[in-house]
Amino acid sequence: MRHVVGSKTTGFTAIGVFLFFGAMMASLAAATLLWRGSALDRIWALNPRAYKQLAPLGRTVGILFLLLVAALATAGIGWFRRRLWGWRLAVVIIATQLLGDVVNCVRGDLLRGGIGVIIAGALLLFLVQPKIRATFT
Repeated sequence: MRHVVGSKTTGFTAIGVFLFFGAMMASLAAATLLWRGSALDRIWALNPRAYKQLAPLGRTVGILFLLLVAALATAGIGWFRRRLWGWRLAVVIIATQLLGDVVNCVRGDLLRGGIGVIIAGALLLFLVQPKIRATFT
């Protein structure tokens, strides 16, 4: 068994956990948009602005959230199994988030968009480090 440098870092584990956490949060959003009126609806108190924007789109957005759940969970599995496709999927997901945050900045939401750019940018820089990339086959 070969020694894999990047997989021993806390950051490596944190990215995998982050992918599964994202899948859990997206599944909550999907459930509340697909099956309204449940006890889970109260979770939107944490982000009422997002609910106001997403609720009118209802089932359509709920289904898109389910696709996001599948993408995040698949990336998490591939990440922990150190598969090249898992790394690529994680990079695409984070790069997409970074692009969305840039769009938010351009649309005038500088605080949230800017914070998102910083976080997603840092995650993307971590992902593309040669020592991290080298752990995937």
